[in-house]
Amino acid sequence: MHLELNGSEYKVSSGGLTIELLPKEFALLQFLYRNRGRTFSREQLLDKVWPLEYPVERTVDDHIYRLRKKLRGLSGIDIKTIRGFGYSLSVPGSPEGVAMTPALNDPELRDTMRDVFMKFHVYGQGNSMTTLARQQDILGYGLDPYYSMVIHFVQGDLEWLMYTEEISLKDRLFYLNLFYFFIGDPRVKLEYAKRLIERNLLNPPEQLELEILTMLDLYTLAGQPENALELLKRSYQVISAPGYENFVPVTMITELFIHLVAGAGDGELEQMDEAVSRILREKPFLREIGGYKVVKGLWKLRREQWSEGEKLINEGLQVLDMSGFVPLRLYAVYRIYHFCRMFPVSRVLQHKYESLFNAELEAFGLIRLERPLEDMLLPLLKTL
Repeated sequence: MHLELNGSEYKVSSGGLTIELLPKEFALLQFLYRNRGRTFSREQLLDKVWPLEYPVERTVDDHIYRLRKKLRGLSGIDIKTIRGFGYSLSVPGSPEGVAMTPALNDPELRDTMRDVFMKFHVYGQGNSMTTLARQQDILGYGLDPYYSMVIHFVQGDLEWLMYTEEISLKDRLFYLNLFYFFIGDPRVKLEYAKRLIERNLLNPPEQLELEILTMLDLYTLAGQPENALELLKRSYQVISAPGYENFVPVTMITELFIHLVAGAGDGELEQMDEAVSRILREKPFLREIGGYKVVKGLWKLRREQWSEGEKLINEGLQVLDMSGFVPLRLYAVYRIYHFCRMFPVSRVLQHKYESLFNAELEAFGLIRLERPLEDMLLPLLKTL
């Protein structure tokens, strides 16, 4: 018998039946399932499922009790109590005392799977990342904690990023701030981002990405493209170093967007457009292809070519949908919305993109979570 465990939604499925679990119930079941047939003491389960917490042994018993009730519909699944020792998960077809995923702790496999996730991440294949994460129990590997967090970001799961206890706040901070930048006036968020950089609160790679890439858009959408162009010089200096090759396409697309907002002529934009097209043939990253089509659509809107612009924007959003990187679609709509506020577009398109942006904010829960997110982030700027 096989259980399909969906870690992003805390669901377990088998034989057409799906059961929703609480996060710790899911973590407990996942651990037992990966080690089905083996017996674990309460102390061992506390160490494996609650590693950074200080619960009592009764916590394990309570979770086992609730799991048993919820799993009754899955015929043959049994969490056995081994008198005087602990608990063991019995699944039909699982020999006693045999771990069904012996490669789970293999360091070579762990590194290989991390490399696979990294490749999917680079190419913008969010759906591939999510599918692979959901199959970890079938494939017998353990998902790297970092990519476990990235999967939740890719799926746009802001609430998990805000409230999870599985990943430290420092490690989540960059992703939380990306969502925070999407809410409200870009001029306000630009000033906030400057303070965030001054405080040096992020992990070094994410701090650098904020400084050389995210800030380009914040300056541009805040109506300061000249500052973005000045910052762009440093961005290219950084990404010219070995190891930053994959930052080149997104930086070039952002440069095209900055010059578009700054009022560059069509001749200058066409030269940059040709360069972007060449780099995307070499590096066909889905996220960048989608973002590029959106920027080209905005260029058409600036020329008052409404139908051509709308068509390109629709194509770009469709590519971003295909990529499975849910926040990147929100990011694109954020760009579109604020661009249309800076440049006159047809009333129909103005209304369309305003409605689309508000719908995206609602879908992500950003309207509901704006205040709690702000209450979480702003005090960090005051801490030493």
